[in-house]
Amino acid sequence: MTNVVFDIARSKGIRYFLISFTDLFGVQRSKLVPAESIDAMAANGAGFAGFATWLDMTPADPDILAIPDSASMFQLPWQRDVAWMPADLYTINRQPIEQAPRLVLKRVLNQAKELGYSIRTGVECEYFLLSPDGNSISDPRDRSSKPCYDQQALMRRYEVIREICNGMLTLDWGAYQNDHEDANGQFEMNWMYADALVTADRHAFFKYMVKAIAEKHGLRATFMPKPFVHLTGNGCHTHLSVWDTAKSANLFHDEQGELGLSPLAYQFIAGVLHSAEALCAFSNPTVNSYKRINAPVTTSGATWAPNTITYSGNNRTHAIRIPDVDRFEFRLADGAANPYLLPAALIAAGLDGIANKRDPGSRYDNNSYTDPLSSERVKQLPSNLLDALRSLEANTVLPQALGERFVAAYLKLKHQEWNNYSSCITPWELENTLDC
Repeated sequence: MTNVVFDIARSKGIRYFLISFTDLFGVQRSKLVPAESIDAMAANGAGFAGFATWLDMTPADPDILAIPDSASMFQLPWQRDVAWMPADLYTINRQPIEQAPRLVLKRVLNQAKELGYSIRTGVECEYFLLSPDGNSISDPRDRSSKPCYDQQALMRRYEVIREICNGMLTLDWGAYQNDHEDANGQFEMNWMYADALVTADRHAFFKYMVKAIAEKHGLRATFMPKPFVHLTGNGCHTHLSVWDTAKSANLFHDEQGELGLSPLAYQFIAGVLHSAEALCAFSNPTVNSYKRINAPVTTSGATWAPNTITYSGNNRTHAIRIPDVDRFEFRLADGAANPYLLPAALIAAGLDGIANKRDPGSRYDNNSYTDPLSSERVKQLPSNLLDALRSLEANTVLPQALGERFVAAYLKLKHQEWNNYSSCITPWELENTLDC
């Protein structure tokens, strides 16, 4: 057996590898493998007990194999003797695990490829830097009612931001800007768009990197959608464009089209709008998610999250924004979204729009915060996770594209999560009904 990966490791000073996969709830699971064993693991996979993770398996199921993708290797910029490799999940007999998120995305990308398309995406990942106990933002001086782009607050966290950005530069992601976001203690860091699977792997690693570097500096980072009721929540705005398979032509761009977009782009947008309620089960996958998209006004004056299933031009109050002539921005998704399931569901919905030549209708250019559209005119977003799950159950587009087995497993586990939440007695209930 050749020592391909081991030779790379030796040349780069890598002593250990994290063979990592992301489960249905977005939790990253890993085994730490010494470099001397990595080629055997790359060929045969690392064994995991599927029931021990969120994959809808039982203790009676055989072990699963996580086979790392050596083409997607990230040497940890802050720990150079360790490298992270995303893995795909298979049975002992080398059959793909249908509910494995990375394989779900690959399945949808293959569907796009068969139609002559390649998909490119970019993500804007917002996060908070908190105190170690997670109870408050880490900077007590960050108190402005409109803290977005605040230079002083940004530079007080320079050491953390610099190390994360240096990491992305070292990894050659094309990092190009960092800023303080709309909430106190909130930040965003941007890197260049890429093929959808590349972006998904980078998204998964970015979340790990931010948390690890924050801990290194004695802080805690969170991508939780709405950690503070009075502050803007964490979005995960996703930019998407469709290209030919040679990746030489952006099929969304049309100089003669409205706002510079092609009929294909509007069909894709129409598909996303058509399945938006069901799509929320993936773009807004937690109980907490719906405290961001249905939130009251924050201290900054706006939530920056949509509340209707609508599209617009360069207008940030709608679910879909068209900021330029070559792409659209999906503003609905939040920080809890699974890096693989979010693009998979978004692409699946869009491909349905193309296949059925769906029409998105006229765009809306109203300010949804000051001049909201009524439910008689436009569809409203789900009010909670249960509504989103029921929308997914009623949807026929996403299960067909993503896989019936996967959707059934996802719904089962998410209904369990909702039931666990519903059984909890909250402080609000005690305060408001104890003396009823």
